[in-house]
Amino acid sequence: MLERLKKVLVSSFVGAIAPGWVFAQGILHFAYVFSAPVASWLTRRQYHGIAGSDTTFTSFSFKDALPELIRSLLLLLTGYVLLRWLYYKPLESEASDSRPSKSE
Repeated sequence: MLERLKKVLVSSFVGAIAPGWVFAQGILHFAYVFSAPVASWLTRRQYHGIAGSDTTFTSFSFKDALPELIRSLLLLLTGYVLLRWLYYKPLESEASDSRPSKSE
């Protein structure tokens, strides 16, 4: 069943677009790793007066980047697995060893 699915995906545009889209999302979320802490810091700083000084803190935290980093790594790993499954053929070491060599 998986071989039929693989054959259909490779012969259609979906098989080419899906890994590209997954890789693009992974790169986009990797860019968010750098922008998420800045955005969170700006938001906390802007709403510091509204929420009160006891409930919020205005320090810069890299913990805000962790969810985006995990998303990015998982998307890139998924894209790699999908690309490898669809387009790379398994190595055939036994078949290449049994071939007769030409000796002149």
